[in-house]
Amino acid sequence: MALDRDRRLELLGRTPLFATCDPASLEPVSDRVIEVAFGTGQVIARQGDVGTGFFVIISGSARVVRDGVAIATLGPGEFFGELSVLDGLPRTAQVTAIEPTECLALATWDFEALIQEQPGIALSVMRGLASRLRGVTEAGRH
Repeated sequence: MALDRDRRLELLGRTPLFATCDPASLEPVSDRVIEVAFGTGQVIARQGDVGTGFFVIISGSARVVRDGVAIATLGPGEFFGELSVLDGLPRTAQVTAIEPTECLALATWDFEALIQEQPGIALSVMRGLASRLRGVTEAGRH
């Protein structure tokens, strides 16, 4: 993998959670993410575990399963793990790679530090979460 900073910035900038951030404000995020590869069938996040990281898929795909029921398939540019990172509660679903999948990962402590240090990041995260909540509410799945 070994993505350079510009490529990490590009990938992060395309992620809905950071869509309202300018590239300069994403530099601290880019500097703190790590690249992680998962094999087919490998669990990336386990339902019920307290999350220690936030993930952005950069290649491949993953299935989201809640209580044994598949609820979504995620692909490049999509993210997961933000809820457990933000509230410190157990993950609400399991995410498993359904093919070789590469992610950018941000540890909980780095995510929290960025939220505190970068108001633009905090605002973008809130907007991204509000968008997700609105989507669920409007779909009648609440």
